[in-house]
Amino acid sequence: MPKIHANGVELYYELHGSETAPLLVLNNGIIMNAAGSWVFQTKTLAQHYRILQYDCRGQGQSEHPESPYSMELHADDLAALLTALNVDKAHISGISYGGEVAQAFGLKYPQRTLSLILADTVSQVNAELRIIVDGWLDSARAADANAFFNATVPWNFSPAFIAANPSLLADAKGRYKLLDYPAVVRLCECFLDVNFTARLGELKCPTCIIVGSLDLLKGPAYAAILRAGIPHAEMHILQGAGHASCWERPQEFNSAILGFLAKQVS
Repeated sequence: MPKIHANGVELYYELHGSETAPLLVLNNGIIMNAAGSWVFQTKTLAQHYRILQYDCRGQGQSEHPESPYSMELHADDLAALLTALNVDKAHISGISYGGEVAQAFGLKYPQRTLSLILADTVSQVNAELRIIVDGWLDSARAADANAFFNATVPWNFSPAFIAANPSLLADAKGRYKLLDYPAVVRLCECFLDVNFTARLGELKCPTCIIVGSLDLLKGPAYAAILRAGIPHAEMHILQGAGHASCWERPQEFNSAILGFLAKQVS
């Protein structure tokens, strides 16, 4: 599997689609990875765009350095990865943690950002979200895979999705046992420092905001903050979807992205 040494860290990446198509970057959620996050997106989106999926530092098959992470550092990693791949500019998307990485990239590298797609993500961490993530940290610091699964899953999926997909969740529970919990702790701690709201007006590129109507973690209220702060942003609410909207409503998710990108000049 391809890896590149960029900004002092080894990053795992995948490229899909035509080499001549505009590049669309997909940034993963905090517990996900490039190989599994986008199973319902890659084939469809790669018919129109060159797709870059990668694991940020601390995730999946990328390196997990022991020093603290920051959103700015993630943005620098992505910039270095794009440079190593000879890409000057790209459409930058992300879901959840990946959406916060996308915001950091757009703020630091506006000249390299053709557009932003921000799904089920936040520009600030309010008190209730901080308490939720502090609970995740308790089980992650204890490296208790079952406790971490139980603490996170009800926030990541809607009740209907949980009820309808017992085998998928059983598989996920097995994968939780393989997580690098010290790296998960660093990722969660990095997330708790997110505070972009006052700077959202600096994001001048076209922006698409996507959120599940039943996202209890980073839902419509957080999306409304993004919509109010980012000039020229459009918003799509996916009815009945929880936090992992790209899994729960993949066709609507893909349509929102493709419809938005069709209006942009690459």
